[in-house]
Amino acid sequence: MTSNLMIRDRAFEWGRRTYLMGVLNVTPDSFSDGGEFNAIATALTQAQALQAAGADIIDIGGQSTRPGAEQISIAEELDRVLPVLQVLRPEISVPISIDTTRSAVAIAAVKAGADIVNDISGGIFDPEMLPSVAKMGVPIILMHIRGNPQDMQKMTDYQDLMGEICNFLSERIAVAIAAGINQTQIIIDPGIGFAKNYEQNLEIFRRLPELRKLNCPILVGPSRKSFIGRILDQPDPKARVWGTAAACCAAIFTGADILRVHDVKQMHDVCLVTDAIFRQS
Repeated sequence: MTSNLMIRDRAFEWGRRTYLMGVLNVTPDSFSDGGEFNAIATALTQAQALQAAGADIIDIGGQSTRPGAEQISIAEELDRVLPVLQVLRPEISVPISIDTTRSAVAIAAVKAGADIVNDISGGIFDPEMLPSVAKMGVPIILMHIRGNPQDMQKMTDYQDLMGEICNFLSERIAVAIAAGINQTQIIIDPGIGFAKNYEQNLEIFRRLPELRKLNCPILVGPSRKSFIGRILDQPDPKARVWGTAAACCAAIFTGADILRVHDVKQMHDVCLVTDAIFRQS
């Protein structure tokens, strides 16, 4: 495992406990909370609630990445995230990540106070992303994906699921380091639900320890996702809290360092108990 990471004034000591990334979608069309927090006042209230509930990071996204989501313009993405960031930053003490695949948005967001870049494309969609992150000196989350949100669910034919995920992330880590990003600043994400079908999502949980060989902290984002809905026969994403809790327990047991979740208050308790059982004191 890589060395610990300081973000803002927070020490992230990998392996000691599970860290929580709270989701703040400032979009009208995200799969489970679109339109709820895309006004500045509601976004600030939600960010404060996430922090109070135990979020270690707040992840702000202005472009929906649900399956089939339409790409918006850079100008529209900036219009969604920058006003929110400018209001949140003085009020929120925990690190803030910007969920974007565009270097222009990442640069503007970091200038406005974001601390981390969360790129679902692993730096592929925009060739300027990794050099820009290196220049800014902030951590980056590199996720595995095939295709893009419009077509990714047609691209789930793998010969060796975890082997291909590991190879993709290993290559992206190497490219990031070559661009000037220190390996201690890189976090990896296997991309639950991104170009993966139901069975493949479950397989990732079972085989998560295979990502350890990449020597980067691991983020897992199971929150409210469709594989949980299928297991529970629950079409309403907001009614998948206990299913999300079970998935979070599994992810912690198999090696996740960070969980990206909507329901921070409930998952904070899940982490406390699961960490006490499975992590050494």
